[in-house]
Formats: sequence, C-alpha cells, structure tokens
Amino acid sequence: MFAGTIGLTLRTLAVVAGLAAIAGCGSDTQHVPKLADLPLIPGTRVVAQSLKCDKGVAAFCGLQLVVVGPGFRNSNQLLKNEHLHLKALGWTGANAEIGGEWAADSPGHKLHLTFATADTDAQGWELGWIKRTHTIQLALSHQLFARVPSLSMVLEEGPG
Repeated sequence: MFAGTIGLTLRTLAVVAGLAAIAGCGSDTQHVPKLADLPLIPGTRVVAQSLKCDKGVAAFCGLQLVVVGPGFRNSNQLLKNEHLHLKALGWTGANAEIGGEWAADSPGHKLHLTFATADTDAQGWELGWIKRTHTIQLALSHQLFARVPSLSMVLEEGPG
C-alpha cells in the first residue's frame, strides 16, 4: 500500500509540474504576443506561425512567423521595406540575436520584433545560433527553394 501511495504521489507531482510549466506560457495572455499587434507592410502575408515558449524562471512566449512578399524583387528589399514601415509607425531599433538580423521595439516597448531574410535565419539555425520550431524551419526552406521573397520573424513581449 505504501509503494502505491508513493507512485500516486509522484504521478500527482508530475501532473502539477506539467501544469505549472504550461501556466508559464500560453495561459497567461500577457506573455503571449498577438499576430494582430504586428504591423506588416501591404502586399505581405503570413504563411506559417508557431508559438515557442521558454519555460524558465522568466517564462515568455515568442510568436515565430514566416512572412512572404511575392511582389517584392527579393528578400532584402522586403526586409528594408518592413524596417521603414515599422520606423514610420514609431518602432525603434533594438538589438537582434545574431548578425544579419534586424530588431525593433514597439512604441512604449510593449513588443520586441526580430526579423531577417529567410536565408539569414536558415543559416542561423543550421549553425545552432538561434532556435526555430520545425514548422518554421520547414516553411522557410520551402520559401527559399521557391525563391519567394520572405522573412522570418519572432514577435515577443518587450521589456516595457
């Protein structure tokens, strides 16, 4: 009977720990950015999105996106136009994770956006410098092979 009680207690603790981890990301909407908060330039659309959460002490979630702009000459033009669009809306420059990536903070620093061309991001995760979900990696690969101007984006809650 004692061994059964220990097994039940361990299972209960595992369930509670799992629920606590989930609560750290996703259930508290203040830690989950919304796609609607991201001002994309006209002529672009999101073809893939995935929520990636850090369940550490300072739990947060980042919305990973693949954005395409078929009307642009190339991904670099799309990147620069997105940057200018954000700047015109009052977003300010910020630090990115790796070279080649760009970053911006929303007015009031409520949101932080990191963005790069698909090939820059693909190189970053291939070298192990950044992490992207399998869904995002696959979508980026498809856009690269199709030669569609595309960006990889990560939208997170900002420091403000």
